Amino acid sequence: MAVSRADTSHLGRWWWTVDRWTLAALLTLVGFGYVMMLAASPAVAERIGASSRNMFFIRQIAYLGLATLTMVVASMLSARQVRMLAWLGLAGATAMVAATLVVGAEIKGARRWLSVPGLGSVQPSEFLKPCFAVIAAWLIAQGKVTGRWLPTLAAIGIFLVIAALMKGQPDFGMLMVITAVFFAQFFVAGLNLFLVGVVGALGLGAAVLGYLMFPHVQSRVHRFLDPNAGDNFQVTVALEAFGHGGLLGVGPGEGRVKTILPDAHADFVFAVAGEEFGLVMCLVILALFAFIVVRGLLRLVGETDLFVVLASAGLLTQFGLQAFVNMGSSLHLIPTKGMTLPFVSYGGSSVLAIALGMGFLLALTRRRLSRAEGER
Repeated sequence: MAVSRADTSHLGRWWWTVDRWTLAALLTLVGFGYVMMLAASPAVAERIGASSRNMFFIRQIAYLGLATLTMVVASMLSARQVRMLAWLGLAGATAMVAATLVVGAEIKGARRWLSVPGLGSVQPSEFLKPCFAVIAAWLIAQGKVTGRWLPTLAAIGIFLVIAALMKGQPDFGMLMVITAVFFAQFFVAGLNLFLVGVVGALGLGAAVLGYLMFPHVQSRVHRFLDPNAGDNFQVTVALEAFGHGGLLGVGPGEGRVKTILPDAHADFVFAVAGEEFGLVMCLVILALFAFIVVRGLLRLVGETDLFVVLASAGLLTQFGLQAFVNMGSSLHLIPTKGMTLPFVSYGGSSVLAIALGMGFLLALTRRRLSRAEGER
């Protein structure tokens, strides 16, 4: 992209201040998303008897295109505009999550989706993650700067409301991700080590409580610890796919796992990549996620604005943790959890929410050419 350094337009200033390496890595993941949908989705559509073999692929083209636009536009915002949009997103997503408990479509015993005319099913809790990360960061930073407890208590209050809604759906995995992000932000803000231990103990207690309260959580833990304790078909087939792919894979379109696994285009898309493109491609995907997280953290070195540090740390924690959960589940490193691989798995709500969060990250980590630029 040829943009002169003397260009003082909004686009010119954005191009020379945004982290172009991170942007390139994110766009590369979007490219992998196109490739993996082309590889995995036709077989899934054919197996479920869809009207067209390309149904999922065509939808994902639209989702990824809209996600790219969302990410780029969000990255052009100032920090103040990011906060305003996050407040609006948090309010709207919270109201929609509450609505799922009343009018949401029930799938596999959970009410996490709303049917929207023209858009199909929407999972509003996905949009809670980036918006809450930004708002929690601002409230924690305000509490630190002013020395008052009220903003911090407000952040905790919002978190408790979200936790109650997540329990009602139920979506224990989503709640754990949001909790981990919230705790990471407190830790970065300089939480006392004694309180770190207390919060860690509370988190462990919440995990045990979730295990005792939710039968599906118990089932996943039991099957992870003892493969003979229940149905481990998906994980077993996924591991066989990685072994079948070897170093360089069996070739695009030649894999068989996508014809067997019901979620080959979503939760287990990493297994499809491992079979058809091999270990080398899996390592490339892993390296891209690691690069984005590490480079994002390095951009915060020397940053003096606590809000920017906390918001960026929260968004990076969410992004990296979601990628780890998806890949770890496919490799049987952790109990299975239905969570998408950012930008690579199929899913409209997920890919748009991730794009919004990464757009926020790019906006917050842009270099500031003057004190007036990005005024909060």
